[in-house]
Amino acid sequence: MRKIYLTLILLFAISFAAEAQRAKSVILIYLDGGPAQTDTFDPKPQAGRNYHGNYKGVAKTNVEGIEIGEKLPLLATMADKYTLIRSMTHGSNAHETGHYAMITGDTSKGAVVYPSFGAVISYMLRDKYKGILPRYISVTSANSRFNEGGFLGNEYKSFDTGGRPESKMYEVDGVVNRFVNRERMDSRMAMLAEFEKGQMDKQLIDSLRGVNMEFIWGESRELFNLANEPDSVRTRYGKSRLGQSCLVARKLVEAGVPFVNVRTTGWDTHKKHFQKMNSMLTNLDKALSALLADLDKRGLLDSTIVLCGGEFGRTPKVLWEAPWNGGRAHYGKTFSYLVAGGGFHGGKVVGKTDKTGENVVERPVRPCDLIGTVYLLMGIDPYGTLPHVSEGDLPILPSLIKNDQSGGLLYEIIDIKKPDYEKK
Repeated sequence: MRKIYLTLILLFAISFAAEAQRAKSVILIYLDGGPAQTDTFDPKPQAGRNYHGNYKGVAKTNVEGIEIGEKLPLLATMADKYTLIRSMTHGSNAHETGHYAMITGDTSKGAVVYPSFGAVISYMLRDKYKGILPRYISVTSANSRFNEGGFLGNEYKSFDTGGRPESKMYEVDGVVNRFVNRERMDSRMAMLAEFEKGQMDKQLIDSLRGVNMEFIWGESRELFNLANEPDSVRTRYGKSRLGQSCLVARKLVEAGVPFVNVRTTGWDTHKKHFQKMNSMLTNLDKALSALLADLDKRGLLDSTIVLCGGEFGRTPKVLWEAPWNGGRAHYGKTFSYLVAGGGFHGGKVVGKTDKTGENVVERPVRPCDLIGTVYLLMGIDPYGTLPHVSEGDLPILPSLIKNDQSGGLLYEIIDIKKPDYEKK
């Protein structure tokens, strides 16, 4: 098996070397808790009330033949900008394993804890990226269910901003604090310099401190200052936590940050699902449509991958009985993702589910297939390796080389040609 794997690496490397990097950044809109595919990107209006629940209608998009959930009218006007994957699957109904699968691409159930794909991209671009800001930023926090740095270590985990971007002043951990102004900061730095006299390597200290001060009080600080944005722009994104987080994400990729994770919670709707979705889907519709339109207007969509989805979907059949009273449970058998930009085609649908949305009937897509395609577009070899401190070099996506854990990279919605050896 190892010989076959090494041969795959060599073959892919030859093909991969000829391909140019399509994307420069990734924005992951992560709907933590698991959004309902039937209420968002794979509606089933003909399945009956036990499946469509309170949302019998659909939103017809600007691409003929594609319909999405009725609560997403703004996204419906721009379906030519994104593709829907309706056949995502990993089979797990547990948050921990679902998160791990969708954040790492690993469903091998091995003993090694893999890093998140944000951490992998941070690691792979460590020498190429020259910005002051961290390579991987989460607005406002990363997934907390496992050590997302994995075996790469904490150096490659995300910088979590914390704070409330929807508030009057967006306080960012270690960067923006309403109690510390520039005068107070300069006074503290002067006191520190006096204390350090003759005690340390001044050249080294000045070098490190210069970087830190630029991050804390330089131009990068203004990227988190949403007060500088026109109110019309902030309103278009929506004044919700999700909306303003997406606006921050746009500013960060515009500044060159390679990976931005926008994690929004509340999607684990076991009870009163539709009451919660009335506002949550409206917020998602405003935020995601504004982000895609803004990136496109600024010429950034071609170089920025946008992903939207969660760790799994929700049961297509509504749980009307008590204590759920119209809820939906966890569902890892089939769910949906939206992908856009960075080399992904728009106006397409990948995969298909049956008439109730309970089973994949066409083109199953596994977590490693989606993440591997993101790597490919980012100029990272999805068949490459990562260094493990005790295990040596390990495959970057172990599930990608196992037929029962992969349906293949998403060549049908990118312009990179599928290598001949992958067609066998």
